[in-house]
Amino acid sequence: MDLLATITVLGVLEQAYFALQVIHARQQYGISPPRTTGHPEFERIFRAQVNCSEFSIFISLLWVAGIFFHQAVAAACGMLYLYTRLRYFQGYAVAAQGQLGPLYASARLLWLLLGLAVAGLLAHFLLPCCSPWMAVLVWPLQHLGTW
Repeated sequence: MDLLATITVLGVLEQAYFALQVIHARQQYGISPPRTTGHPEFERIFRAQVNCSEFSIFISLLWVAGIFFHQAVAAACGMLYLYTRLRYFQGYAVAAQGQLGPLYASARLLWLLLGLAVAGLLAHFLLPCCSPWMAVLVWPLQHLGTW
């Protein structure tokens, strides 16, 4: 679970970074809460932070996929997800146009984590440990020495 915990802490730090960028932009452009409009650069930074608010979905899928499918695979997906969200945030803060690549990549990674979580749960509940089907599912991971 150490990999999942590490990705979780990195994700929390990333969310804190996004929030600090909004605070900094509020101070820089004199926009006090609860206002969410003002200078276009503030609006882009604020919008980028709001657009990254599916964090609870990400963390839930990360842990379920890591526990029931495979920790290293889920952690790798998690690192890629955090990287794509950072690229999206940084790009959107500069210009809202042209940021669909990182957005789509992060969405695909969420779908992948969902698939891994569902596969892991199905294997856990439907296939006993000694089942030949379970052996087929985990053989590639055993062969790589990661299961």
